[in-house]
Amino acid sequence: MLREIHIQNYAVIDNLTVEFGPGLNLLSGETGSGKSILVDALGLALGGRASPEVIRSGEDRAQVTAVFSADEKPPWKEGITALGVGGSEDGNLILRREVQSGGRSRMLLNDQPVTLGAVRALANCLVEMHGQNEHVELFERGAQLNLLDQFAGVSGELESVAALHARRRELEKELESLSQNEQERLRTVDLLAFQVRELDEAKLESGEDARLEDERRVLSNLEKIRAAAGSAFQELYEDEGAAISRVASAARQLEELSRFDSAVSSQVESMASARASLEDIAEFLRDYIGKLEADPARLEEIEDRLALIDRLKRKYGSSVGAILAYAAETRQKLAGLEHADERREIVRKDLARAAAEYRKAAEVLSEKRREAARRLVKLVLAELAQLGMEKTRIEIHFEKAPEGQGSETGIDEIEFRISPNPGEELRAMEKIASGGEISRLMLALRTVVGQARVGRARRGSCSSDATFIFDEIDAGIGGRVAESVGQRLKRLARDAQVLCVTHLAQIACFADRHFYVEKSARANRTITTIKPLLGDKERAEELARMLSGSQITEAVLKHAATMLRQAAG
Repeated sequence: MLREIHIQNYAVIDNLTVEFGPGLNLLSGETGSGKSILVDALGLALGGRASPEVIRSGEDRAQVTAVFSADEKPPWKEGITALGVGGSEDGNLILRREVQSGGRSRMLLNDQPVTLGAVRALANCLVEMHGQNEHVELFERGAQLNLLDQFAGVSGELESVAALHARRRELEKELESLSQNEQERLRTVDLLAFQVRELDEAKLESGEDARLEDERRVLSNLEKIRAAAGSAFQELYEDEGAAISRVASAARQLEELSRFDSAVSSQVESMASARASLEDIAEFLRDYIGKLEADPARLEEIEDRLALIDRLKRKYGSSVGAILAYAAETRQKLAGLEHADERREIVRKDLARAAAEYRKAAEVLSEKRREAARRLVKLVLAELAQLGMEKTRIEIHFEKAPEGQGSETGIDEIEFRISPNPGEELRAMEKIASGGEISRLMLALRTVVGQARVGRARRGSCSSDATFIFDEIDAGIGGRVAESVGQRLKRLARDAQVLCVTHLAQIACFADRHFYVEKSARANRTITTIKPLLGDKERAEELARMLSGSQITEAVLKHAATMLRQAAG
């Protein structure tokens, strides 16, 4: 449920906070006062398109904050967990959108940055927004199918069908790849076979290039290495006054000292250890020098091997490891192409099974849709009869995709067809001329679908905390029909929160909470304010204004008070 909205520097709104409650929340006011601006601002907080044009003149940024709460399990819990976003301290969901004058915008969820796409997905379980021009969307076949699916409650079946469709498409693509031009396949086989032979003949080993580089460095600098090693050996062992001889002499002096002072004893052991280390180094150098032999043939062999490796690196990878990985991948591709006929037959069988599974699941979904369509038509007709369209006929026309076809939404193409007047043939919705008829049809559809959704929520299959927003859907209606519209909204608001923008007193009288939107001038600036109407007196005065305009008579006030009593009864 939408608990609160806070708007700063948005259009003609300076700084505004509105607190909503359960039931029917209604906004009214003079034309142009900014009622729909409030709905637009909420759309911005729900991830709608942002434009710097919405920023109030003279300001550098606009901000909209929407706070949602839930009486039971929050419908957004899994969504924000998947996004890695923590909950707020009070358990509410806080959506904050900021638009800057440079065109940049920032989206925050519980004060943590998130993408607009993530918020839009989350908004689907929070708000259903129905505006003045929503009927344009309902003209689209995809929107009509989505509406039917919402009523039918087939989200699980839709997920299954979508997954099976994805599997079928994957196999279709693989089969198409396996069935490519035979000459092209043979050319590819020859190329891959040559590459595999070349790499196999090279007999590369992981890390081989580094080892060969080390060996080449030694063989290429043999004289320098022999000279350095010999000099080190002589200074340690052979030269007059060599390091080992001098250390041995020092060790003898320490031993003599230890006879007179025991504190020197520990140093005798350290000196002996140092002498042993120097002797080990000298022995290593002697053996190392003995092994140093010039080998021009081995050096040439290493040079040739490294040249081969460099050539393979230029063709297949930047390192021996990358070349070996490419070789493994190429062998796998070659095996697949060489056994393409076998693989093609396997894929054909897998595709046949996947297509059959998809069709079976899609048929189940289609049958549930058809059964739901019959119930939906019956319920919508009952609603329309209360809205002054009792002679209306409705049909949901189905067309089934041929075998082997279909999409991620199944095998159904549907079209809502309607005849609002006796004697007229059933036609597509977009061919209905009356805006009032379209508005009433949309309200009937949304009321029925909304009640179905709330009913499933009570059974635990979804959340009942969604908010329904109707922005001036009363266009083109009045009188008894308008009263019926108000009754429908009131009924929907028994189980879900409803926000409605209206110009009609016949609808406003049913409100649980009534807000008056007013535009005024302050310090030479135009601002929009929203005032909650408290008590029957304030509400009756607003209903009277809606009924008769600026000239409010005592008779109109009495009529408004009567409307309130009748709506409450």
